[in-house]
Amino acid sequence: MNRLATLSIGLLAQAMAVNGYAQDMGTIEFISEEMNGIFAKDTKIEKIVEDCQFTEGPLWLESEKMLLFSDLPTNTIYKWTEAGGKEVYLKPSGYTFSESRGGFMGSNALYYTNGQLLICQHGDRRIARMDAPLSAPNENYVTVAEAYDGKRLNSPNDLIMSDKGDLYFTDPAYGLEKGLADPKKEIAFQGVYKMDKNGKVTLQDDAIAQPNGLAIFPDKKTMIVSSTEGPDRGWFLYDIDKEGNLKNKRVFHNVASEKGMGGCDGLKIDKSGNIFATGPGGIWVFTKAGKLIGKIKFERLTVANIALTADNKTMYITATNNVFRLNLK
Repeated sequence: MNRLATLSIGLLAQAMAVNGYAQDMGTIEFISEEMNGIFAKDTKIEKIVEDCQFTEGPLWLESEKMLLFSDLPTNTIYKWTEAGGKEVYLKPSGYTFSESRGGFMGSNALYYTNGQLLICQHGDRRIARMDAPLSAPNENYVTVAEAYDGKRLNSPNDLIMSDKGDLYFTDPAYGLEKGLADPKKEIAFQGVYKMDKNGKVTLQDDAIAQPNGLAIFPDKKTMIVSSTEGPDRGWFLYDIDKEGNLKNKRVFHNVASEKGMGGCDGLKIDKSGNIFATGPGGIWVFTKAGKLIGKIKFERLTVANIALTADNKTMYITATNNVFRLNLK
């Protein structure tokens, strides 16, 4: 997208607020009794942040009592604390070149491991590490992954690390200024990748139209990956073999025919294996066996991603220009 498109995003956010879109506070739908074990019937959904352009990549840092999240079009990572509210944490967050560009150029998913903050940088087309402690962020980045088979990645979107140290990530085209048609695109497909502890990047799947969120189940043997759009819109499961490679791909749930704002984007899995997956109309809640037990519904907002606190008692939701918070049992 060009600068005109970026301006349009801002105007759209303003128009949505005027027309009441920003007032959509969400509702919880209890489809099955199992949902009662996760949320109380009187659970309130609280808006804690507004007035962004498009929020993504929420990450709760327990040691800092702080939520980090990305605002993609503004190239900014914000932090939110109970005491200070929303504050700029890092800018630029995803695009560090001097040449002007538009579109979703900022950071997307954030991941904290071994004392390091990893950032999916759409504009820079890489996964980078912030070269500073959390308490004193700076704009110095160290590249973690930026290429496959000698070609630049599209725009890394989400990432997760296994207990063995393998880093898995998805690479759709959403961060390229002109998307799939961008002339700077070097890889013909949108892949799911693994980078091992030695830095070797291997392709795991090249047959998802736009791979997005991913998560590992508590058994450490299974991964779920979301497909944002197209006839395969929904979620896929993979077995993780002894070498850390993804095998035995199969459909978990397909929502290609479903209506509602948003696609299948970020997702998280709690300690019990329950899956909270963003999809058409909000967040779809499944048991580990794949049974749909409930939804967190937003009729007029695009829900992009979710963060859970380590104790699984609080959920943070990024949706269009807002961030929401709600409690779990």
